[in-house]
Amino acid sequence: MTQPLSLPTSASLVKFGTDGWRGVIAADFTFERLAKVAWAAAQVLARVYGSSTASQTIVVGYDRRFLAEEFAQTVAEVVSDAGFDVLLANTFAPTPALSWAVKEQNALGALVITASHNPGQYSGLKIKGAFGGSVPPDITQQVEALLAQESTPPSTSTPGALKTFDPWSSYCEVLQSKVDIQCIHEAIATGKLAVFVDVMHGAAAGGLAQLLGISIQELNSDRDPLFGGGAPEPLPRYLDLIFSTIKAHHVKAATPLSVGLVFDGDGDRIAAVDGHGNFLSPQILIPILIEHLAARRGFSGEVIKTISGTDLIPRVAALLNLPIFETPIGYKYIADRMLEASNILLGGEESGGIGYGNHIPERDGLLSGLYLLEAVAQSGQDLSDLYAKLQAKTDYRSFYDRIDLPLSGMEVKARLIEELQTQPLQEIAGLAVNECLTSDGYKFRLVDGSWLLIRFSGTEPVLRLYCEAGTREQVGQILDWAKSWAT
Repeated sequence: MTQPLSLPTSASLVKFGTDGWRGVIAADFTFERLAKVAWAAAQVLARVYGSSTASQTIVVGYDRRFLAEEFAQTVAEVVSDAGFDVLLANTFAPTPALSWAVKEQNALGALVITASHNPGQYSGLKIKGAFGGSVPPDITQQVEALLAQESTPPSTSTPGALKTFDPWSSYCEVLQSKVDIQCIHEAIATGKLAVFVDVMHGAAAGGLAQLLGISIQELNSDRDPLFGGGAPEPLPRYLDLIFSTIKAHHVKAATPLSVGLVFDGDGDRIAAVDGHGNFLSPQILIPILIEHLAARRGFSGEVIKTISGTDLIPRVAALLNLPIFETPIGYKYIADRMLEASNILLGGEESGGIGYGNHIPERDGLLSGLYLLEAVAQSGQDLSDLYAKLQAKTDYRSFYDRIDLPLSGMEVKARLIEELQTQPLQEIAGLAVNECLTSDGYKFRLVDGSWLLIRFSGTEPVLRLYCEAGTREQVGQILDWAKSWAT
């Protein structure tokens, strides 16, 4: 049994970000500090969700990072010693699988060991609520406050039960119930569709094969806590292997259709690659998914987008008579809307988190991947062809990019914010500004329909620049202008 632990003097450094607490292993993220955070999180989960669930159960899971199993075991023992019943995953699993387990088991929540898409030196802890999604900021603030108050976790004479469970079986069953698995299976088995999956050494490994019941060509499926020297983030700079694999297959194979799917380290985000080896960002995938679910599957409901989402999303929604709702950047805002609205089709963010109203209010990479495969199998068309047809139907063609620009210091950030507030930009890259939206950062809509979004990191001297315009060259010009303005 784990003994009560004294509070590390650096506990005040435990700060939760947009989705969890992350830190460098052995420097910030230690067993001792994790034990204290897990204890505090369990207390807060009980305080917030205990009356609505009448439960004392907390789910504990983990990804494939360094020491992930050992960190999870520590969490499970500390939470059990505090009097809670614990369901500890018996293997790694995507974070959405553990969120589903919370909902299915009517648990208080889940504590998940993962640093998502961060580089290999990081680990982290995500807290999931009883509703099956990430807890809102006010709950993580309660955890931080409790950490500051308590010096030693109080012991209990009646520890809770600690049991292990398979996090995959029920999760696969619920996802299979939402998709035409047989259609996808037949397309692959008959040679009409070739599927490649880059799991980036992460927790989605083996998932698609389990879901489809057929062998899948999986890349980077081995456990590598260093992620090949990069990071498990579905961005083009980390995807040379799947690009070259699909291009080679396209040259020599007779398979009519090919799809590449890419999942991040804990399987809650997605990107894709078309049959020619071209990268498809979530800005492309979300409109495809909207049309597929509404036009082919006959689903309806509100579409939720963030302020950084492509303007093609509302145009596709209008084409299909679907209402649209816009939020600030961050999946937590999408999840909040899912919980408060009665009929949601999907909600998606430009970084690859996509969730569905017929599931839990949680982004889910594997479910998104299944819907994309279903779209290709049912339509008989490449993902890029589906996207091109949407552009034609809406008469809207655009390109998008985002860059993160380090600033020399926080004083530069303060100066730029003051300038934006007191001297609003009237012209950008030679184009007049039509309007400025300030719901999250500063989004400037320009006279030709292009836009530039300027946002600042809340904790670092980093400027985030987002742009959508009619040509790739114009996107580059606007972003170059913004970089010059900022420096």
